[in-house]
Amino acid sequence: MASPKDAKTQMQKLSLTKTVGPNDPATVCNFLNEYTALSKSQVKDAMAKGAVWLKKQKGKQNRIRRATAGLRPGDTLSIYYDKALLSKSPPRPERISDRGRYSVWLKPPGLMSQGTKYGDHCSLLRQAALYFKSKRKVYPIHRLDREAAGLVVLAHDKAAAGRLSRLFQKQQIIKRYTARVLGNLNATLPGNKIDLALDGKSALTEVTVDHYDPKTGTSRVSLVIRTGRKHQIRRHFEMIGHPIMGDPRYGKGNKNKEGMQLAATALEFECPFDKKKVIFEYTSGL
Repeated sequence: MASPKDAKTQMQKLSLTKTVGPNDPATVCNFLNEYTALSKSQVKDAMAKGAVWLKKQKGKQNRIRRATAGLRPGDTLSIYYDKALLSKSPPRPERISDRGRYSVWLKPPGLMSQGTKYGDHCSLLRQAALYFKSKRKVYPIHRLDREAAGLVVLAHDKAAAGRLSRLFQKQQIIKRYTARVLGNLNATLPGNKIDLALDGKSALTEVTVDHYDPKTGTSRVSLVIRTGRKHQIRRHFEMIGHPIMGDPRYGKGNKNKEGMQLAATALEFECPFDKKKVIFEYTSGL
C-alpha cells in the first residue's frame, strides 16, 4: 500500500469543492493540505497558477493566489488540480503596442487567450498581468484560438473594456487573418467568400487567394471575417472541403510540423478614446 507521502507525490489530477467548517484550518494552504493528497508546496504552486477558487458567504467565486489567505466558516473553497497542465511552461506573448487604456499583444500558438478553472498561467491574460507586475488591471475583449497565433487586444480599465467590446459587438473592428489551407482554392471558391450559416446564424468570411503551391498542394489565403461565430474560419474551410493545415479539430488528416496554419495578422478600428483610426499588423510568415 502506498504511503501518504507516496500519494502526495503521485497525485495527477483532482477536483474538490468543500465548505469550511468551524474547526477547519484557518488558511487556504493548510485547509487544502489537510483535505487533499497534495503537499503544501503543490498547493502553493496550484494557487499561484490559478487553480484555486474561493467563494465567500457573500460574494462571487474568485481565484485566490495567496497561500496565507484567511478562511471563515461557511466559505467555499475549490481546487482543480491537473499536474500535467500546471507543469507546462507557457510560450511568451509579445506586447506590440501600449495605448495606455488598452494594449495589443502578439499571442503565440499554444497560449490560451484566457485560463480555465484548472489554471490560467498558460493564458495571455495572466502573462500580461505578470508583465505589468499586477500594477495594471487586464480585461479580455475578444479571444483567439489556442492553436492560432495573432493579435489580441486587452483593456486596462472597465470603461475601456466596455468601449472596445462594443466595437467588436457592432462589427466596427476589421479583423484580418492569413491561413494555409488544403488544396487549390482558386478552382472551388466562386465569389471570393464563404457565406454559410453556423449554429443557425449567418456567417460570412471574405477570402482572397494569394497563391497556390502545387508542391505542397496548399493555398495561402488572406481573410476578413464579417461575423464572429465560434471557430468560424476553421469550420468554414472544413465545410467547403479545404481545411486549414494543421487544424487538430477540423480536418485532422492535415497535420504538419508547424502546427495550425492560421494567424490573426491585423486589427483596424477607430480608437474609442482619441477617435483616430489605428491599424495594428504583423507578418505571419505562412
